[in-house]
Amino acid sequence: MYNIEDMFGIKKNILDKSAKIEEDLKSVYNNINEIALYNQAKVLKAFKDNRVSGMHMNKTTGYGYNDVGREVIEKIYADIFHTEDSLVRVQFVNGTHTIATVLNALLMPKDKLLAISGRPYDTLCEVIGITENKLSLISYGVEYDEIDLKEDGNFNIAKIEDYLKENKVKVIHIQRSKGYALRKSLNIEDIKEVIDHIRKIDKNVIIMVDNCYGEFTEKLEPTDVGADVVCGSLIKNPGGGLCETGGYIASRKDIINLCAEKLTCPGIGKECGATLDQNRNILQGIFIAPSIVKNAMLSAVFASGLLKDLGFEVYPDPFEKRSDIVQAIKFNDKEKMITFIQEIQRQSPVDSHVLPEPWDMPGYDDPVIMAAGTFIDGASIELSADSPIRKPYTAYMQGGLTYESAKIAICTAVSKILSGDSR
Repeated sequence: MYNIEDMFGIKKNILDKSAKIEEDLKSVYNNINEIALYNQAKVLKAFKDNRVSGMHMNKTTGYGYNDVGREVIEKIYADIFHTEDSLVRVQFVNGTHTIATVLNALLMPKDKLLAISGRPYDTLCEVIGITENKLSLISYGVEYDEIDLKEDGNFNIAKIEDYLKENKVKVIHIQRSKGYALRKSLNIEDIKEVIDHIRKIDKNVIIMVDNCYGEFTEKLEPTDVGADVVCGSLIKNPGGGLCETGGYIASRKDIINLCAEKLTCPGIGKECGATLDQNRNILQGIFIAPSIVKNAMLSAVFASGLLKDLGFEVYPDPFEKRSDIVQAIKFNDKEKMITFIQEIQRQSPVDSHVLPEPWDMPGYDDPVIMAAGTFIDGASIELSADSPIRKPYTAYMQGGLTYESAKIAICTAVSKILSGDSR
């Protein structure tokens, strides 16, 4: 019988070290398990309250009128996020699409959008017009401004308050996850604090949170602490690794109606949108999502603990409070970063024989290398790793349908780097 070292070329000292890392991180693992239990209870209650049954798994085609499965899915999402309504559709192509839909639905010419967590994720720059695009918000006359986080990664509350006292803002944008940055991801306490301060000055400004990578990582969601809108992708956390495409928006009814009319067209709104045999995947995906997110969180903590022990800078630290599934590892070396990402691909269940290389990916200013040996193309709730090719050469790892497979991939990648056999 082969042992794991022989099957995957993992150095024995790395496996021994990983066992110690897990023992040291036991309290962190226990906390993640507790969060998963709470979120599973919340999801199960939503299913029970909405009396989900076999008929909700049926598909619709064409216009998709009277899709009872789609309707119950949107009730479940509203219950989970404690909002009046939600829009959960396979017609959303990614998380950026959901965010763009919200912004385009809410902002008219001369309205102002303010980002208070710094520059948004790369793919939103053209949507807003930071990177020039003839169909951007700025090109239509929407005004935009941003306030960076402080050096410690927290909201600059004093600057935000001063800005709101002097300017009329229609929508405030918060990006919960770090994206391609080395800042901390914003946890629910951070978001609650800044919303409380904002509401003292402006009770009507619409606060939108890009929730990508953050769902079910804590017991509360941004809408539990005062955010008006959350949105994200179904091939990330809430899809549980089963959703083949789609995204969601959860908010008040009036905002959801505007978003639905922007996604489809005025007068149609939520009434159309065939589910194309995806209801079962969406329902089962959100049901198992707390457990799948737990595996992704455990994988991220393990990677953080192991790589930090080996002398690499990691963000967040293994004992630091987490609010998303993303683990950043700073290599300060282009070849080591690429090797790590390529090894994640080599130890994937799908396309393990494919070698990813940097390429000019749409929506990004720098070439990007992306390991995604996933069952669903691009599903970052499955184990993946990626990075723009720019200093300080930081790999961003996320996901893991199973903790065990993620652990094998991480240990193999580390062994490869330590052997000096980069690429």
